[in-house]
Amino acid sequence: MKISVIQMNMRANDTEYNFARAEELLKRAAESSDAVILPETWNTGFFPKNNIRSLADKNASRTKELFSRISGEYKTAVIGGSVTEEKDGRIYNTCYIFNKAGECISSYSKTHLFSYMNEDSFYEKGNRTALFEINGIKAGVIICYDLRFPELARKLAVSGAEILFVPCQWPARRIELMKTLIKGRAAENQMFAVLCNSSGEYGETVYGGHSLIADPLGEIISEAGENEEILSLEIDTEKVKALRHEFKVFSDLREDLYR
Repeated sequence: MKISVIQMNMRANDTEYNFARAEELLKRAAESSDAVILPETWNTGFFPKNNIRSLADKNASRTKELFSRISGEYKTAVIGGSVTEEKDGRIYNTCYIFNKAGECISSYSKTHLFSYMNEDSFYEKGNRTALFEINGIKAGVIICYDLRFPELARKLAVSGAEILFVPCQWPARRIELMKTLIKGRAAENQMFAVLCNSSGEYGETVYGGHSLIADPLGEIISEAGENEEILSLEIDTEKVKALRHEFKVFSDLREDLYR
């Protein structure tokens, strides 16, 4: 499976630019990929506290139209990073997943909100995980701060996920921590981990880029730089099956001690 990671610069308070740029990059990446992924809250940036409700995508209708059109036309799966959406009068940080037929097959609203930056004061928490299939391969998605909670990735892995997609808005000053966490999630769950970060500046925050793909041993096998770019790599999930068969980590789990 060839995966393309879209490390995108986004503009504060400019959803028109962000949608246009995302579409341009999606088309470019989708031409030769089985799956593409965008960063977290690419439509608004992370996050416009003063006018979040006016910038949020109502019921994610514009987002869904874009993803359905791109995935159907280019016959590629879209892991939609996440968007700031308004649904039933509430604001969510949500990832939508579309298959290559242009159908929405899953969605995930961020379950661990970044209270350090008051994300929990503006967004509602999601309450479920997301496990789905792309080209017959099971995968899951978590969003940015979720990385700090290993139980979430583990739940997806024991449910059969072989790829973990992680859209982020991770700042440059903590980029080494991001790498440490994603390598840990990949290694402890014996799965590929695909992290898509943003780049550029948003207000006073500089985002770190360095989107990456880690293999089931926790080694970084492809990594972007600091600027906007598309990172593409072919991965073989048979390596996940072989490693899990040989090194039976999940059989050694003591879930009776963890509850």
